[in-house]
Amino acid sequence: AMRNQTLVTEFVLQGFSEHPQYQLLLFICFLSLYCVALSGNVLIILAITCNPGLHTPMYFFLFNLATMDVICTSSIMPKALKGLVSKRNPISYGGCMTQLYFLTWSASSELLLLTVMAYDRYAAICHPLHYSTMMSKAFCGVLAAGVWALCAFNTAIHTGLMTRLNFCGPNVITHFFCEVPPLLLLSCSSTYVNSVMIVLADAFYGILNFLMTIVSYGFIISSILKMRTSEGKQKAFSTCSSHLTVVCMYYTAVFYAYISPVSSYNAEKSKLAGVLYTMLSPTLNPLIYTLRNKEVKAALRKIFPFLRN
Repeated sequence: AMRNQTLVTEFVLQGFSEHPQYQLLLFICFLSLYCVALSGNVLIILAITCNPGLHTPMYFFLFNLATMDVICTSSIMPKALKGLVSKRNPISYGGCMTQLYFLTWSASSELLLLTVMAYDRYAAICHPLHYSTMMSKAFCGVLAAGVWALCAFNTAIHTGLMTRLNFCGPNVITHFFCEVPPLLLLSCSSTYVNSVMIVLADAFYGILNFLMTIVSYGFIISSILKMRTSEGKQKAFSTCSSHLTVVCMYYTAVFYAYISPVSSYNAEKSKLAGVLYTMLSPTLNPLIYTLRNKEVKAALRKIFPFLRN
């Protein structure tokens, strides 16, 4: 039967075509978010790179987070914006698999990096005297490289499994970018192995990582409460508040979209979650980390003197 069916060589991204009356408004909003996300994260990368005073573990991981945000939002936004100004938004099979790879790589790397950043805050607050030893430059480099490499390997497995599937039609992806659940629903071959791997990935990235982050903050809060001075408590809380805000925001979107079986996939819910973690999160991350951070502000003023006024 498979021999008599034509395999799909091109997909069509549905995007928000079911709401044509909102497409212009969505285009303006998405373009604005993309510009802010791109400029904000690039500014953070420049500030950390050009200022030796920011070459510390916390800012090293923030540099990696900003890089991941740039990759994440840039892998989907140009195509999504094009879809909002055109009646049809086709994407080639190869283009879809490429987009799937870079999006999954950057998004999963961000989840793992947030756990690493939680451990960094744990080491800084709970073991301040041993912090420089626990978070040495070499160890931080190994952690960051491990995050990128592990997630690249995991993403290669998922993308490789996806390329082994047959797609016989229909070819309309009910999303504004190529994503695993809607692609599995379009396949005309068995997706059992893919589904098992998704469950394992959800367990690792969504549950295990989240629990490790919660444990880290449990120790952090316990250590803060034991501090005698209110000034020390306030300073400790201020160093964690930005990261904790980002963690809550990112995991809310991930749990909302992915901690559920593929069979119960809901297009509208997935699109909303997609907006949260591919556009809103990369846009807000630079603002959250810089608005209350005097060191980053000072570094940006050195690079751009006109900001001093």
